[in-house]
Amino acid sequence: MEKFKFVAEYELRASPKVLFPYLSSAAGLSQWFCEKVNNLPDQKFDFYWDNEKHVAKQTAMRLNKNVKFEFLNSDEKGDENSYVEFKLDVSEFSNSTYLKVTEYSANTDETEQRDLWLGLMDGLREIVGS
Repeated sequence: MEKFKFVAEYELRASPKVLFPYLSSAAGLSQWFCEKVNNLPDQKFDFYWDNEKHVAKQTAMRLNKNVKFEFLNSDEKGDENSYVEFKLDVSEFSNSTYLKVTEYSANTDETEQRDLWLGLMDGLREIVGS
C-alpha cells in the first residue's frame, strides 16, 4: 500500500514545557488528538478514532523537544509502519513555539490532511490558550 508523508508546521503561543504533555501523554493527547488514549506496557499506547483501536509504540522522545508514535500492524505487507511525530522549536526572533507535525500514513489526500491538522491545531490552541 502506498504511503504519504505529510509535514506541516504550526505556530503556537505557549512554551514547550506547557505544550509537551499534550503531545506525549495519554491524558494530553486525548484532549485534542483523538477520542481516547490509554497507556499500555512497554511504551505503547491505544489510540481510539471512530471507536477503532490503533496501537502505537512511542519510539522516540526528548523532553520538551519531540515525540514519535509508530503505529503497529498498520501495514501487513512488511512495509514501514505509519507514524506521527511532533517536534517543538522556539524561534529566537518571535519567541513563539513552532510545532512541526510529520504524519506518514496511507491517507494520500494532502488537502484532507491539511484540513484535518488545521482543525486539530485549533483544538490544541484552545486548550493551551494560544
